[in-house]
Amino acid sequence: MSAYDWLIAAILVIATAITRSTLVVLGNRIQIAPRVEAALRFAPACALSAILAPPLLANAQGQLVGWQGSPVLWAAVATTVVMWFSRSILLAISCGMAAFWLLRGLGLVG
Repeated sequence: MSAYDWLIAAILVIATAITRSTLVVLGNRIQIAPRVEAALRFAPACALSAILAPPLLANAQGQLVGWQGSPVLWAAVATTVVMWFSRSILLAISCGMAAFWLLRGLGLVG
């Protein structure tokens, strides 16, 4: 790696440390507006959606796939249904993985 690469890496480390530690270091000295605090309650769901949407809706080439072409999407649907009715995370993950491998193994999708 060149000196330029190390400099970029160091800047990214510093920026990450500053942004992630601000609330921990400053603690209760910062007052967050109630509307901002209310909006921040949706941040985990937004982050999870942003992480999950691309592999569910697109193939490896980045093209959107339909319902019939994605074992990942069908497995996510199975996981959601099982979780909705059972409220068991372990059961939902197990059923989702079983659905994924079954659909993929049988060649029914993607």
